[in-house]
Order: sequence, then C-alpha cells, then structure tokens
Amino acid sequence: MADLKEFAEQLVNLTVKEVNELADILKDEYGIEPAAAAAVVAAGPAADADGGDEQTEFDVILKAAGGSKLAVVKLVKELTGLGLKDAKGIVDSAPAAIKEGVSKDEAEGLKASLEEAGAEVELK
Repeated sequence: MADLKEFAEQLVNLTVKEVNELADILKDEYGIEPAAAAAVVAAGPAADADGGDEQTEFDVILKAAGGSKLAVVKLVKELTGLGLKDAKGIVDSAPAAIKEGVSKDEAEGLKASLEEAGAEVELK
C-alpha cells in the first residue's frame, strides 16, 4: 500500500512537460489515448506561487476545432463532463471557453490535450 501512495504522490507532482512525456509513452507503448491521461494527471495540485502579480487562474479558450472536429468534440465532452450535444455546441461556437478559473498546470495540460487532438487553443 505504501508503494501505491508513493506512486500517487509522484503522479500528482509531475510537471506539465513530464505529463506530456508520460502521455506519449502511454500512447506509443501501451496504446492508451493520452488525452485522458494528460488531463487526469495535470489536474493535480496548483503550482506554488512565487509571489508578485503572477496570474494564478486561467481560462482555456477553444479558438478553433481544427481539422479533426469529431476528436475535439469527444475530448471537450470528456474534459468538461458535458453531454455530447453540449460539447458539440461549444466546439461549434468557437471561440468559446472550455474551462475557466483553473490553475496554470491544469490549463497547460488541457491546452496540450486539445492541441494534440487538432484544436487551436488559447490561455487567458
């Protein structure tokens, strides 16, 4: 049981770059779709604030669905927990907010996942 807790601690503390590398490994070596893995792992604790006026909350904005609209709709559905019709509505009405007020790490993870699916994404 201690090994699982240690493993969970390691997953939660991964950087966005490490999450993307993990997603690539899962896809290439095990055939697991990385979008779900990246979003779950990236949803860990917020990054430590260094003080100052650094932005701590971000909005993930879908600017365009890109070439593979269906993949983007499915991913938006998965990331937001919305139904298929609502997810399609968001993608069709781009530019539209996917998630608002999320941590930097989560926002970057979501952006990476959406861009990998072919979407054009902006963080605000």
